[in-house]
Amino acid sequence: MTGRQALALLLAGGADRIDRVVAAVGRAVMWLCLFIVLMQFVVVLMRYAFGIGRVWIPESIMYAHAALFLLAAAWTLQQNGHVRVDVFYSRTSQRGRAIIDLLGALFLLLPFTAVTLYFALPYAARSWAILERSRETGGLPFVYLLKTLIALFALLMGLQGVSQAIRAALSLTRKGALAAAAGTR
Repeated sequence: MTGRQALALLLAGGADRIDRVVAAVGRAVMWLCLFIVLMQFVVVLMRYAFGIGRVWIPESIMYAHAALFLLAAAWTLQQNGHVRVDVFYSRTSQRGRAIIDLLGALFLLLPFTAVTLYFALPYAARSWAILERSRETGGLPFVYLLKTLIALFALLMGLQGVSQAIRAALSLTRKGALAAAAGTR
């Protein structure tokens, strides 16, 4: 095995590990859909059947909704579930798609996630420093966790961007494509 093949296998293995982590997070948070539906049913039942309202229940729905979308975004990207302007992409060759994926990851996705992470970390840190709570009486005392989801979103999207860039780069090199196909993903 040459050094290039070893590097290609190492990179493909890293991309596989990233994909497994992103998929595990995505599959775990998809259960929040069920939680959201059940809690919304509870809110409606309590409000209209019993005339009772609790601030923490709608807030828990909001937290679950935020967690679902922010933490499953990278998995959605991995599964090609994001909306894409598919004017050129569907009509290009495999090599053309790899170039688009590589350039998109390097010049759009990774810079976006870096900037998001740059601003999200101090934002979440300030919230953690004061253990920020809901402004509503009876609300959830976990606003700092909600703000942390933004940084986690950027981290997961960045990791998925790295995985996509690795796969695109490997597919652009003949040896890399052969190495990636010989035992990964």
